[in-house]
Amino acid sequence: MNKSAKIYITGHRGMLGSTTLKIFEEAGYDNIITASHSDLDLTNQQAVEDFFQKEKPKYVIHIAAKVGGIKANIDNPAIFLYDNLIMQANVINSSYKNGVQKFVFLGSSCIYPKESPQPMKEEYLLTGKLEPTNEGYAIGKIAGIKLLETYYQQYGFNSVSLMPSNLYGPNDSFDLAHAHVLSSLVKRFVDAKNENSAFVTLWGTGIARREFLHVNDCAKAILYMFENYEHHEFINIGPGDDIGIKELAETIARKVGYKGELIWDDTKPNGMLRKCMDVSKMTEIGFQPEISLNDGIDEVIKRYKEHKDETHRDHLNNEKK
Repeated sequence: MNKSAKIYITGHRGMLGSTTLKIFEEAGYDNIITASHSDLDLTNQQAVEDFFQKEKPKYVIHIAAKVGGIKANIDNPAIFLYDNLIMQANVINSSYKNGVQKFVFLGSSCIYPKESPQPMKEEYLLTGKLEPTNEGYAIGKIAGIKLLETYYQQYGFNSVSLMPSNLYGPNDSFDLAHAHVLSSLVKRFVDAKNENSAFVTLWGTGIARREFLHVNDCAKAILYMFENYEHHEFINIGPGDDIGIKELAETIARKVGYKGELIWDDTKPNGMLRKCMDVSKMTEIGFQPEISLNDGIDEVIKRYKEHKDETHRDHLNNEKK
């Protein structure tokens, strides 16, 4: 790869986008362009086309997406489907029309059927019904995969589609309305310990299992596949093992020193009961995640405590003004 060629990374302010930007810069790529939402609305087709005609990037890493946890997906299915559909359609089409030489698309393990055999292989896509709690988001991502497949079939457009497992790590949200499961649990238990709460109520039964990938490892996978993967079939990205949500919650509670009761609200959905991907294709290509879940949890706890301290200091400073 020519490290001075222009690369456009969408979603550069989000958890994965900001980390990917950093990883590419550290790897020596020195001509990366970005655009915040206030500068470029990716749902605006004409604005996207004008941007591409002006900038003419050689490569595109499309990370921008409407994302959130199970509650956000349940509450906003139309938004999750529409925003992701229209953003990726605009970016993919303008990339093709303006001569982009390689396009990297980020999807999600949510694309697989609710009753998919485990671990989930790439060929299990569209073999059954989707999990209803995140169907909008899943359909959006599936449409992105298929759009790129058809652009390759009809136009020879070069792309790579990567399906990471559940992400966590730096720059994730701790807002419970939008946060992913791991950061949500960290917030709940750190706050409960600080407030001496007698119990913490969690959604579901805890029997669901999830596969977690640190955002740094995902960004490194993007870089690795960008430089080394030239096929057009989408590929799973993750550690290849999973953990029960009950075990995860108990682990986080222990690590933060919370000794109260964990109450599971079984009137709330579990989501898909298991989402563990087969990552044999990824390992055959030569990539392997490095950060263990145990170390990653410690990092998220540390970052949330720092976040709380910063918020508290800002509040005190504002009161003094």
